[in-house]
Amino acid sequence: MIAIIDYGVGNLFSLSASLAHQGIPYTITCKPEEIEQADALILPGVGAFGDAAKRLQDSGLDQVIHKQTQKGIPLLGICLGMQLLFEKSYEYGEHKGLGLLPGVVCPLRPDLPREDALVPHMGWNRLHIVKDDPILAPLPENRHMYFVHSFYAKQCQEVLLADAEYESIRVPAIVGRGRVYGMQFHPEKSGAAGLQLLTNFARLLSR
Repeated sequence: MIAIIDYGVGNLFSLSASLAHQGIPYTITCKPEEIEQADALILPGVGAFGDAAKRLQDSGLDQVIHKQTQKGIPLLGICLGMQLLFEKSYEYGEHKGLGLLPGVVCPLRPDLPREDALVPHMGWNRLHIVKDDPILAPLPENRHMYFVHSFYAKQCQEVLLADAEYESIRVPAIVGRGRVYGMQFHPEKSGAAGLQLLTNFARLLSR
């Protein structure tokens, strides 16, 4: 059973519908005791990093997540959920993340080569696989994924599994270390390839 962590900042319908479509058992919960009984965790999220981090801290769910990942429970962060896995974010200030992966989250705008480049980065971009990993098999190279974000991860090369190009910037798209993974794009909105990635994550439960 996968626990989708509901901390008030995620659009959970598409994600839960995608898991159901793939026949993957899940529950949506904010209860620590249910999260602790799950075989894997998904941390979704949309909105501001600081608000989301504070919700996790105020509810104590940040400590629950740390406890479960230390036990080897697989964790997948999606979109803002991926960004929360890093050490800190510079989104409208400086905010502490979960620190499960090395890296920082920074605004796209200052790094874009054109002043009229669109932010947020929204749309389909080709995935480039950087490092082989079980969560990527058997995903072919150059599949397109759906992105919606204004901030992106930097200083995370050691955990980079796949990236995508936006306006000549290499955007970390999939990161991972051990059994902790993050996806900047929305796999639940990325068609068959995205569903395959969710299935691959679910397969970690049997490894």
